[in-house]
Amino acid sequence: MEPSQNITQIIIDTINTIFENLFSSIDNNLYSLLDELTFINSDILTDKYFQDILGTSSSSGILLIANTLLFAFILYYSIKYLLSHLTYDRIDKPSSFFIKMVIYAICMNSSFFIIELFINLISNISLFIRSIGEDVFHESICFSSLITNINTNISVDTSSLNIFSIDGLIKGVLSISLLNLVFTYSLRYIFIKVFVLITPFAFLSLILSNTSWFFKAWLKNLFSLLFIQIIVSIILLLMFSVDFSSTNLFSKFIYVGGMYGLIRANSLVREFIGGVSTTITQSVKSFTNLK
Repeated sequence: MEPSQNITQIIIDTINTIFENLFSSIDNNLYSLLDELTFINSDILTDKYFQDILGTSSSSGILLIANTLLFAFILYYSIKYLLSHLTYDRIDKPSSFFIKMVIYAICMNSSFFIIELFINLISNISLFIRSIGEDVFHESICFSSLITNINTNISVDTSSLNIFSIDGLIKGVLSISLLNLVFTYSLRYIFIKVFVLITPFAFLSLILSNTSWFFKAWLKNLFSLLFIQIIVSIILLLMFSVDFSSTNLFSKFIYVGGMYGLIRANSLVREFIGGVSTTITQSVKSFTNLK
């Protein structure tokens, strides 16, 4: 009987060691990365190749394509204006079209400056919310600090992690949730760059009334993606505000609820203002429905 118990204990210890190393690797490598992916500021625009793609002047990059399309828009309006005398369709007056063209052409060629201000505005709001927590709790409100609290309250001694205990299960759920967050916010990071690159086309679309829908869709999607970091800051602030105890099971499940809230932040924003989904599971379902 005793050899059988020893074998069972060896198996349990081996499994615990495997998961302990896995969770330790996640904690040490992903939380700091998650801070960079989530809290985006104008540094996202400072990449040299990204600036070259967007265009440093009206004669390079995407700005060159947008300025070329501007002439196509002028040609389209001219033809439509001439035809309106035959079809009696309602169309903007030439003076009105010219004023809009000048204003939005300037905005289009100043896309980098405008989008930088917009991103910094959202970033500063998020930073202000987290700075409130730093003043109150005297610690940085970020994912890196969150893992310290989780390891303190879920597993005081990581070398004694037992995956078959309630603490071990909760720790496992939190680590898996973290991986989900990394994938989700990595996708969000890419989407933000995509919408930044098409900024010139968004301003260009405002010149014609029948293409202005593109600007509205672009603004809603970009704002929803950036607004997520404000929601994340609020959720983190609430998680740090709860008085956790390593012996209180209720506080441990609050951590689980907080992590789930971080995962569902994108869905929450989409419920309020719409926008593109960055939830990995949602994207998988969308592709499945296409079959």
